[in-house]
Amino acid sequence: MTKEKIDQEELERYRLTLTIVFIGFVLFCGIIVVNLQADTITHKFKNPSFSGINTSSHYLTIENQEFNRKMSIKEEIKAIQEQLERDKENTTLARFIRNLESRIYAQLSRQLVENLFGETPSTEGTLTLEGNTIQYSIEDGVITLIITDENGNVTEIQLPIGDFSF
Repeated sequence: MTKEKIDQEELERYRLTLTIVFIGFVLFCGIIVVNLQADTITHKFKNPSFSGINTSSHYLTIENQEFNRKMSIKEEIKAIQEQLERDKENTTLARFIRNLESRIYAQLSRQLVENLFGETPSTEGTLTLEGNTIQYSIEDGVITLIITDENGNVTEIQLPIGDFSF
C-alpha cells in the first residue's frame, strides 16, 4: 500500500464519518422540531371576578367566609361579655352582698314564721319587700297569705294551722 492509497482511504473514512454525523444531526433536529410546537400566548384571569368563569361559586365562597368571620366575632364578643359578668359576680363585694341578702331574707322569714306560729302569734300583718306586698291573716285555724307583685298580680295561699306534722 502506498501512501496515496492510505491517504485516500483515510479521506473516505473521514467523509463517511462526516456523512454519518451530518445525517445523525439532521435526524436529531427533525425529532426535536417535531416535538416543538408553538402556540399563541393568551392571557386569562385566574380570578373568577374578572374572568366570569365560576363566578357564582366564587361569590358564594366569599359570602360564606364573610358570614363565618362575622359570626365568630359575635361569638367572641358574647364570650367576653359573659366572662366580664362572671367576673363581676365573683368579686369579694358581690359575694358579701349575696351572703348579706341571704341572711336578711333568713331573718325576715324567721320573723314571719314567729308572727304566724310563735308563742304569741299576731292575727294579721303586712310585709313589703322589693315592690312585692305580703299580707297575712289568721282566721278560724287557717292562715291566708295574699301576695301581690309589683305588676299587681295577686296570689292567695291558704294554710290550715293544725294539719302539719312531721
